[in-house]
Amino acid sequence: MPLRRLLLLGAVALGVIAPVGPELTSTPSAEARTARPAKAKKGAKAKAGKGRRAGRATSIRDRGRDERGGRGSGRRAKRGRVKVCKETKVGKGRRGRTRRRCSFVKMFSGHGVVAADLRTAPLDRPSGDVWVYSENLGDEARVNIYRPDGAYDEEALAKLDEVFRCKRTQEVRAMDPRLYEQLSRLQDHFGKARATVVSGFRFAERSSSRHFHASAIDIRLEGVGLRDMYQYAQSLDGGGMGMGIYPHSNFIHVDYRAPGEPSYRWTDLSGSGSSDRARRAKAKRGKTPGRTARARRPTS
Repeated sequence: MPLRRLLLLGAVALGVIAPVGPELTSTPSAEARTARPAKAKKGAKAKAGKGRRAGRATSIRDRGRDERGGRGSGRRAKRGRVKVCKETKVGKGRRGRTRRRCSFVKMFSGHGVVAADLRTAPLDRPSGDVWVYSENLGDEARVNIYRPDGAYDEEALAKLDEVFRCKRTQEVRAMDPRLYEQLSRLQDHFGKARATVVSGFRFAERSSSRHFHASAIDIRLEGVGLRDMYQYAQSLDGGGMGMGIYPHSNFIHVDYRAPGEPSYRWTDLSGSGSSDRARRAKAKRGKTPGRTARARRPTS
C-alpha cells in the first residue's frame, strides 16, 4: 500500500482529519454493501418462509379436501349419480369367466320427445277391463270402466279411485280416467296381467306434481318385464304424456301433463324408499315436507 495512503489512514484514525474521498470510504462502503444484501437476504428468507407456510397451509387444506374427497368430496362429485354394475363374460370355453364391471351413472336423466316419435294413429278403444292391487294399502279391484252404452261407469271409476288413494292421508280423489284407459290397453296387450299399484294420488306432495293433481300413476304388471312394459306404454303416447322408468324400484310412471306441456321421458335409478328417506331427512331438519319446494322436471 502506498505510503501516502497509510499516512492518511493514520490521520483519520487519530481524528486529525475527516475522511474524504472514495479511497478512504471504500472499506465502510464495502461493509455497507455487504450488510445491505444481508438484509435483503433476510427479507427474502422471511418471504420464503411465509411462502412455505402459505404453501404448507394450502397443501393442508388441499390434503384435507382430498381426504374428504375420498368420502365427502367424492360424494359431492358423485351427487346425483348411482353405482351400476354389470357382469360380462370374458373368454371362451373353459377359460371363459365372468367379470363384474361397475361405473357411476346419472341417477336421473330425461329428455323431451320429438313429434316424430309420438303416436299419430288414433288409439283403439280398450276392453275397459282393469285389475289392480295396491301393495301399500292391500286393496284390490277388478272392474270394467265402461257401461254398455260406452260411457264411463262412475261406480267402477270410484272403486279404482279408492285403490289409487293417497297412502299417507287416505285422501281419495277422482283420477284422470284416461289413465285407466291406458292401463286397460297395457293389460289387454300383456294378457290381462294384474297391475300392482305403487302410487296414485298423493295429497302430501308438491302442487306441481302430477300425482297431486290425480293425473299420474306408478305401476308394474305381474309377470311382465319392466322394459317391455315401458316400451309399449310409450307407443300409446299421442302427445302431452310423461313416462318414466324406475329400474331399481321396479315400476313405471305414466301421467298426463298439464295442458300445453309437451311429452317427456326419463329414467330414475334411485332405489325404493328414496323419497321417504328424503321426507324424513327434511322433517328431521325441521322443514315441512310437501309443497314448499319447487319441483324438478318432470314434476312427476
